[in-house]
Amino acid sequence: MQTRSERRVVITGMGVVTPLGLDVTTFWNRLTAGESGVHELTLLDTSQYKIHFGGDIPEFNLDGIVEHREVKRLDRFTQFAVHAGHQAVGDSGLDFSGLDRFRCGVIIGSGVGGLGEIEAQIERMIKKGPDRVSPFTVPKMMLNAAGGNISITYGLRGPNYAVATACASATNAMGDAMRSIRLGETDVMVTGGSEAAITPMGLAAFQNMKALSTRNDEPTLASRPFDADRDGFVMGEGAGVLVFEELQHALARGAKIHAEVLGYGTTSDAGHITAPDPNGSGASAAMQAAIDDAGIDPTQVDYVNAHGTSTPLGDKAESQAIKNVFGEHAYKLSVSSTKSSLGHSLGASGGIEAVVVCKTLQESLIPPTINLTNPDPNCDLDYTPIEAKRREVRIAISNSFGFGGHNACVVLKKYE
Repeated sequence: MQTRSERRVVITGMGVVTPLGLDVTTFWNRLTAGESGVHELTLLDTSQYKIHFGGDIPEFNLDGIVEHREVKRLDRFTQFAVHAGHQAVGDSGLDFSGLDRFRCGVIIGSGVGGLGEIEAQIERMIKKGPDRVSPFTVPKMMLNAAGGNISITYGLRGPNYAVATACASATNAMGDAMRSIRLGETDVMVTGGSEAAITPMGLAAFQNMKALSTRNDEPTLASRPFDADRDGFVMGEGAGVLVFEELQHALARGAKIHAEVLGYGTTSDAGHITAPDPNGSGASAAMQAAIDDAGIDPTQVDYVNAHGTSTPLGDKAESQAIKNVFGEHAYKLSVSSTKSSLGHSLGASGGIEAVVVCKTLQESLIPPTINLTNPDPNCDLDYTPIEAKRREVRIAISNSFGFGGHNACVVLKKYE
């Protein structure tokens, strides 16, 4: 009989909602072609703002997935999660009707949840009074609405909760999902992250923190991780949802396997609420923990999908963290930040980037860090500038770091 420690976790389904596409194939093709999904914002009136651009998704809808009247009961971040989850479950080929649904669960991360709904209902209360606040406010705004609606859609009755660790949320969610399957609690987990924080308050708050790039005249050039001329991150939105499945369970039904989830590590900086540890000690401890959990040597890692937000402090600290963990091997690794093309989708970013890593393993193609034309001398690794690069990748690590000092990393391996 298989023991719990022998239970391996694989990825059998993937789905994305991004500024570069609403399906994995379109997203991947445009990403590796070096396109940018950043543009002047059209869904939000930015005339009173200092920042006028970002990676929003104006063409998004749930036609054919959710009935129109039901869509109104879902905040935008839940809509993204439901769309990406629909893709991922469809891609997996799973038919939950024949499974023990108490062994199938959902863990979805988000940094802020239904921020748009909170803002809309506060405005409504101020203008029209408390009696006019929508009775759907709470089920729309709550952070667990994304996972709750996915579980209801498919009748999944196992563990179902939300993770909120800012920009590490999706990766922490995936780590918990992996552990649930490993421990024998579940056989299938739908997991990842979703975010829709380009709202009036969201944009104003990040703008006034001076965390955002101010390149209003050059939006496609604004997100430039590891470049000496970077001046802050670019807000994005979207979702990345995956189906994690126990290996024997997947093999028994002849499932297509995208990659294996080999390891997970998470730590805290415990130093500052927004600034990273300049020496990257917390980030490197999380990477090392993920590598140890995977049972591999650091020299076996071929690619790092960096958190790489395009902030002066963050990119430097992450570069140092990679060097702390990998030593001389750090200079043999391929590294890239796909936020250069997408902007930063906060709590969703880890889910989207896990899909990127799966595709990298499958296609042996490293997605580029676009806009990296003048490298920061403090960032001296191979960041795959401008163009995608062909390289055999067997093992890769995806980094996610969040305000609050949260660090989360997952190690994925080509399925063999």
